[in-house]
Amino acid sequence: MVVSGGTSGIGEALAHTYLKRGDRVAVIGPNPDKGKSFLAAAAGLGAEERASFIRADLSLVSENERVVKEIEERFPVVDALVLCARFFRSYRRVTSEGFEHNFALYYLSRFLLGYGLVGLLEKAPSPVIMNVAGPGVDAGGIHWNDLGFEHGYDGWAAMFQGGKLNDLLGASFAAEHRGYRTRYVLNFPGGTATGFAGEFDPATAARIQEMLRYANPVEVGIAPIVAAIDAPPAEPLSAFFEGRRLSTQLPSFDQQEALRLDALTREVLAR
Repeated sequence: MVVSGGTSGIGEALAHTYLKRGDRVAVIGPNPDKGKSFLAAAAGLGAEERASFIRADLSLVSENERVVKEIEERFPVVDALVLCARFFRSYRRVTSEGFEHNFALYYLSRFLLGYGLVGLLEKAPSPVIMNVAGPGVDAGGIHWNDLGFEHGYDGWAAMFQGGKLNDLLGASFAAEHRGYRTRYVLNFPGGTATGFAGEFDPATAARIQEMLRYANPVEVGIAPIVAAIDAPPAEPLSAFFEGRRLSTQLPSFDQQEALRLDALTREVLAR
């Protein structure tokens, strides 16, 4: 199992769950101290030989490409790819490669890791990509003419756009013409009491604290994710919101918009 954002929050909880069950887990994160803590916890479980930490800033395209190469060199197969890395920003930030940070981390990284590792996934008996995002949400929209929010940036709008971009990513990945065996699952487990990574203005910080008051324990939050990883749905694409299965015929998964985004993404990455 490969887990992006696997040194904190839901990703970390999933990584520990599968280590305890005897699986081999590689987590990706930017913080070396958190990486050491993950490896120390694995050693405490007697799982040090099955645990790996890959340090990377996944907001950078070059780092995603490096991570894919490293995983290809170290592992012959990937059974599950879990995509959790996300970081809320109240204030707009542009990466050193010129991409708005939310767009880069929350969307481009998931695009690059999914397609980059699909060769290893296809070798597994029951491969799955678990994209922990916010499928089917009505709020927000895609700013097709300004995906990087150069004009009128808002942290919540950028986050909601990221969720919609991931809906279309799932639809595109699972499209019939791709012919992948790998199942693509979009899942929002609901608020979990693991924190909410980000840099917040005062109003947003207060809102986050209020949300966390009603959040579920992490073991409750990850239960539906674990279930879908262990027994991936038969359909090429499936989506779940707080345990409720969503129809993939919703506008969020529109095939024409998915093809549009896929073409635009490949054009942007080719520059």
